[in-house]
Amino acid sequence: MAGAGNAIRGSRVGAGPMGEAERGEAAPRKQVTFHCSREHRSVMSFARDAVVPESWDCPKCGLPASLDAENPPPAPRIEPYKTHLAYVKERRSDTEAEDILQEAIQLLRSRRKSGEIIF
Repeated sequence: MAGAGNAIRGSRVGAGPMGEAERGEAAPRKQVTFHCSREHRSVMSFARDAVVPESWDCPKCGLPASLDAENPPPAPRIEPYKTHLAYVKERRSDTEAEDILQEAIQLLRSRRKSGEIIF
């Protein structure tokens, strides 16, 4: 087999046995447990002198998790999709909508009487 002896052997840059001497000492760590409303426990490692956040997203279900096992944060309430009409109904009462409709009808009728072609 010609060329088999010319194969490049090795690995990616930086690969190989690395000991503590090459990369330095690891920072002291502390283990912190977060709890979500689905009773998942997630143990995270933080540097000993790091500020631990009050909440963390659960890696298993994505819900918010907290340090308090007895009172985990509730799941966020997801609002259903609203249509354009739903938003309009929030801003206008039925009487306001009726008044606007009557104004539009009067304008349309007056434009038709004046000879404008309106479809």
